[in-house]
Amino acid sequence: MENRVRDLRRQHNLTQQELADRVSVSSRTIISLENQKYNPSVLLAYKIASIFNQSIEEVFIFDENDK
Repeated sequence: MENRVRDLRRQHNLTQQELADRVSVSSRTIISLENQKYNPSVLLAYKIASIFNQSIEEVFIFDENDK
């Protein structure tokens, strides 16, 4: 699954730590998300999408070919 977390975070002038604090995770989690190394829970995806005033589908792009 791809995501737009890094782009959206930068557009909103947030650091990785600031975003992490807002969604109650570690900055390591945000780094892993941005590097496409981690797929979030539905709750975390919802929290992140809400911060950027986007739908989950606009932030996290699911490819049906992903396994």
